[in-house]
Amino acid sequence: MNQDHGKDKDKNIIYPRLAALAATPISLYTLDSLSRIVQKVSLAANLEEALQVIVVQTCKIMAVDVCSVYLTESDGSHVLMATQGLHLDSVGQVRLAQGEGLVGLVAERVEPINLENASAHRCFKFIPRSGEESFRAFLGVPVLHQRKLLGVLVIQHSAERQFNENDVSFLFTLAAQLAGVIAHARVSGALQRPKNNLSTRSVSQSIIGIAGAPGVALGKGVVIYSAADLDTVPERQSSDPDEEERVFRSAVEHISQEMQSLANHLERPLADEYQALLKAYAMLAESQSLVEATVERIQAGEWAPSAFRAVIKEQAKRFEAIEDPYLRERANDLQEIGRHILSYLQNTAAVNVEYPENTILIGENLSAMDLAEVPAGRLVGVISAHGSGFSHAAILARAMGIPAVMGINKGSIGQLDQRKLILDGYQGRVHLEPSAPMRREFARLAREERQLTEELRCLRDLPANTLDGFQVNLYTNVGLLADIEPSLAVGAEGVGLYRTELPFMVRDRFPTEEEQYSMYRKLLQSFAPCPVVLRMLDVGGDKPLPYFSIQEANPFLGWRGIRVILDHPEIFLTQVKAALRAAEGLNNLNLLLPMISRVSEIEEAACLVQQAYHELKIEGIQVAWPRMGAMIEVPAAVYQIDSLARRVDFFSVGTNDLTQYLLAVDRNNERVVRLYNSLHPAVLAAIQSVIKIGYQYHKPVSICGEMASEPTAVVLLLGMGVNSLSVSIGALPRVKWVIRNFSQQQAKELLTRSLQEEKPEPIYELLCQALDNSGLGGLIRTGK
Repeated sequence: MNQDHGKDKDKNIIYPRLAALAATPISLYTLDSLSRIVQKVSLAANLEEALQVIVVQTCKIMAVDVCSVYLTESDGSHVLMATQGLHLDSVGQVRLAQGEGLVGLVAERVEPINLENASAHRCFKFIPRSGEESFRAFLGVPVLHQRKLLGVLVIQHSAERQFNENDVSFLFTLAAQLAGVIAHARVSGALQRPKNNLSTRSVSQSIIGIAGAPGVALGKGVVIYSAADLDTVPERQSSDPDEEERVFRSAVEHISQEMQSLANHLERPLADEYQALLKAYAMLAESQSLVEATVERIQAGEWAPSAFRAVIKEQAKRFEAIEDPYLRERANDLQEIGRHILSYLQNTAAVNVEYPENTILIGENLSAMDLAEVPAGRLVGVISAHGSGFSHAAILARAMGIPAVMGINKGSIGQLDQRKLILDGYQGRVHLEPSAPMRREFARLAREERQLTEELRCLRDLPANTLDGFQVNLYTNVGLLADIEPSLAVGAEGVGLYRTELPFMVRDRFPTEEEQYSMYRKLLQSFAPCPVVLRMLDVGGDKPLPYFSIQEANPFLGWRGIRVILDHPEIFLTQVKAALRAAEGLNNLNLLLPMISRVSEIEEAACLVQQAYHELKIEGIQVAWPRMGAMIEVPAAVYQIDSLARRVDFFSVGTNDLTQYLLAVDRNNERVVRLYNSLHPAVLAAIQSVIKIGYQYHKPVSICGEMASEPTAVVLLLGMGVNSLSVSIGALPRVKWVIRNFSQQQAKELLTRSLQEEKPEPIYELLCQALDNSGLGGLIRTGK
C-alpha cells in the first residue's frame, strides 16, 4: 500500500471528525450500556480479562457478530489481542504490518472506517484461518491516548449494512475508555506479547516507573513488607488511658533508640549519607507535636494504635496536599515512622529477610531504614511502588551511586520477588527475567557506570571551570538538615536553595524565633564561609499550613509566597530575625524572596528586613545586613527584571515554575505534561534576558530547579554566562563534569544555534550531539 507522507506526519493528531464524533450525543440506553462495560472492565484482574470483557459485551450490546481489539506495537504493526467471533487461536497470531489491511487504514488515517462490504474495498486483506470470510460489514475506530495510537477497535457483521452514526459514536466512546485501560497496562508493565506469539525472539517483560536515581543494575529482586499497615488499624476504646499512654511512650522511645543505633552502627562509606537522616527520623519519632497529639487522643479514651494512626494520617495529609514534590514526599517519611511504631505496639514479629549478593530492594514504600538494613556491599538497586525522585530512598540512592526506579504499579511488586532483574534508572524501567543478550548489554553499561563514577570522584575538590577558564559556582538544593552531609560529600560550594517551609509544615503551630534560629544556625555553620540562600517562607494556596489553612480554587495563581508573608509581617519579621541572629559572626546569609511579580513587593520586604535589623541592633546583637535576592519564576518578573535589578543583590531563576507559567502547563497534569519542556525557545529567551540584565547591573544570577541538573541544559546556561547553578545533590558531580569538558565559547556557539530554532526537539538533539562529540555521551540519558 502506498504511504501518504502527509498523513503519516499527522499520524498522532486527532482529526476534526473524531472531535465531532466525541461530541455526538448517544442514547440513554447506550450510556447505560457503556457504564456497565466500564464497570465490568474495572473489576477485571488483568489486561487480557479486560479486553475479553470489552469484546464480549460489545458484541452483545451492539448485536454484531464480531468484535476485536488490535494493539499497535512500536514498529507500527497491529497484533490481534482479543476477539469475540473470530477463531480464538488467531489471538497473538494475526499480525498486520503498518498500513496493511483495513485495520492499517484506520490506524493510518486515525479516523473511523465504516464499510457496508469490507471485501470490496481496495485495502481489504483476507487472513486465512481467522474465520472472517463470512463477515461483510466493517467498522473500525482508532484507540488513542494523548495523541498516541495504541490500537484499533473493530466490529464486523455477516450481513451487508452501513453502521449508523449512533453505532460509530458508541464505538468511538468505547475506544476512549479502552485507551485508558491499555495506557495503564503499558505503564504498569502488564502489557506484553501473548505467550503463543509466533515471534522467536526472546522478549523480556518490562515494568515502567519513574527515574529515581541514574544508573543500571543487574541482580535479584528482594521484596520487603511493612510489619504494620496504617490503613487496617481498627478504632477501639481504651479502659485504661494511663496504661495506653505508657505503652505508647515506650514504643516511641524504643523506635527512636533503634534508629539511633542503626545510624551509629552503619559501616562507612555509607555512614555519612545515612546517619544524619536516621537521626532526623529518630527526632521525628519523638517530636512533641506527634507525641502530644497522640497522647491527647489516648487520654480522651482511644487506644494507642488507632490514636497514633489518626495523628500520623492527619499530619501526612498536610504534606500530600502540597504541590512541591520534595515537601510532598515528607508524608512518606511520617507514615514510615508510623509503621515502625505501630509494629512495636502490635508486637509484630520481624520478618527475617535474606539479602543475596546483588540485591535489588523492592517495596511498596521504601524508606532510608529499609536501605540501611541491607548488609554493606550487597545493595545494587532500589525499586519502590510509591515515591519519586524527591523521596529519601531516591535521594540516598543517588548519594550512594545506586540506581533507583520509583512509582511502579503496586500490583507489579509481587511478581518481582526472587526474580532476575535489570534495573534501568535512566529510563525508569525494570526488566524481568532478561534475555542473555540483554544481560550482556546492560552488564557493559554497568561497567561503564562504575568507570564514570570513579572518574567523577576525582572531581570533588576541583573547581567547576570551563576549558577556557570561566568559573561557575555549584551549590545544592536542600530541604532538611539531613541533606547537609551528602551536600558536603559531593563538594558543594554552598546552598543555593534552602526550603524553609518544612519546619513550618511539621508543626501544629508557627515555630518560634528560637526554634528557627537553632535550625538556621546549624545550616549556616555547616557551610561557612560558603554562602547559604534561605528562601523565605513559601506557603499558601497549594502549600497550606495546618494551622493557617488557605482554600482556593486556583492555588497556582493565588495567595502564596511573598503575598502571604507581606500580608502577615509578624510571620516574616520573626523569620528574618531568626535568620539574622543565626548568621552572627558567619556573614554567609542570603535571603531569597519567593514568587516576586512586582517591584513594590521587593520594597515592602526590604523595609521589613530593615526593621528587624534595627530592632536586633537595639537589643545589642551584632548582626550584619544580609544580601537579598528575588526568585524569578513569574513572567511578570522577567519583563521587569531591569527595575528589580536596581533593588536586589542577586537573582535566582526557578526554572520549574517559570517554565510552567510561561507555557501555561501544569507539570503535574498527565494530560499536558508532555508539553512541559524547559528547552522551549520562549523559556531560553526569558532566562537569557534575566542573565543579561544581571551582568549589566553586576548582579549574580543563579539557576535552580530541574534545568540546572540537566547536562544538556547546562551547556546552554554556560553559554548564557550563568554565575552559579543550584542542583540536586546526586547531579552535582555530573554537572561539574559537563562544565569542565566544555569551553564557554563552545557553549555560546551552541546557544546561538539553539536560539535560531523554533521548537525544543531540535535543540535537544543538537545538545545531545554536542555532549557525545565531547566524550560525554554517558550523560545524555540523564539529560532528557
